[in-house]
Amino acid sequence: MNQKEKEKLAELQSKAVKYCGLTHEEIRLRNELLFKRNKQNVNMRLTGHDKYYYAHQCWNYIKHIKANGFNRYKPEDIENISINNSSYYGANITARLSSGGETHIKAFNDKKELLGFIVGYNQAIGEQS
Repeated sequence: MNQKEKEKLAELQSKAVKYCGLTHEEIRLRNELLFKRNKQNVNMRLTGHDKYYYAHQCWNYIKHIKANGFNRYKPEDIENISINNSSYYGANITARLSSGGETHIKAFNDKKELLGFIVGYNQAIGEQS
């Protein structure tokens, strides 16, 4: 997402929060910009009616792992998180570490299994707070 898109999204978000009337075109643009933001670091195809939902779930998961770390890695050890799907290797969640290495957080047989894990993880985290 480039800077211009980030600024436009921030403008539309603030307009939506203030309950100002958004036009149909502004709503569509806001949804697409949110989808683009949420799909950053998600390297798999999301289609259908649930693509916005799954992109948002992935974004929440990445945000939580970056803020809280995982296993023995602290948040400052994590440079980036990516969610990948390959027909050959399967689906996985990978963390790029600030030391330059990479580690798998979790691996799955297919995309549906991965997305189910992410949704369940987010739901469990939401119930804790």
